[in-house]
Amino acid sequence: MAQVQEQARPRKRRGRRLLITFLVLLALLAAALVVADRAAASYAEGQIADRVAKQVADQQATAEQPDVTIKGVPFLTQVSAGKYQEIQILLKNYSGPAGNGKTVKMSQLDIRAKDVTAPLEALRSGTGDIIAGTVTGVGTIDYANLADLIGQPGIKVSEQAGKLAFAAPVEALGQTFNVTGTANLEVRDGVVQVRFADVTAAGLPDIPLVRNLIDNYVKNLGLDLKVPALPLGMQVQKVEPKPEGLVATAGASNVSLSSGGL
Repeated sequence: MAQVQEQARPRKRRGRRLLITFLVLLALLAAALVVADRAAASYAEGQIADRVAKQVADQQATAEQPDVTIKGVPFLTQVSAGKYQEIQILLKNYSGPAGNGKTVKMSQLDIRAKDVTAPLEALRSGTGDIIAGTVTGVGTIDYANLADLIGQPGIKVSEQAGKLAFAAPVEALGQTFNVTGTANLEVRDGVVQVRFADVTAAGLPDIPLVRNLIDNYVKNLGLDLKVPALPLGMQVQKVEPKPEGLVATAGASNVSLSSGGL
């Protein structure tokens, strides 16, 4: 009995060594697959970043090198399926022409392309349709930039109770009065229309001459903000005053990423 037990021990040790070796090899294989998956994703992200950067430059806009992240893992599984959950593109310090020599600035333009379909052959050959079901982008125009776009000396804009508000000095009757009011915002054909209303001026006499002066001043405050051409064919859909600035949301659907896009 003792001899049988002695013979069994080496077999058990060999079995344990084989199991450990198998587990180590399995871990190494898994690590290699993770590295390969990440390398493939990184390459694809770099290609997308370069194409977006070129499109930004072609639109006479500027930004830092795009930071691209292909969401969802594993990446290679998405490649084989030809479908991608989401592609995020961050454009930091984005600025573009708004007309009249003015520039719209956003500290960051956050773009998300979702429901992207890209057949493997299209990726291999560089031809074929690569389509994003939806593309959305969100960026914030700070109030200092917005005041510069309005272009009236001394004007300050901010958010108050969910509305865009302003305050500005106005000369009347040999005195300087502080005029305040709110603005109505509307987006039409990619142009943000800013129209000020509910204007008041503390201490200013309510007489026709002064009222005409204020009315004319308010008309000059009106702004048609031409948003620069945005990547991936996005158009501004809405703007909202927030404490940090005027938040613009843009979007597009059924966007081709294989030509004129990514």
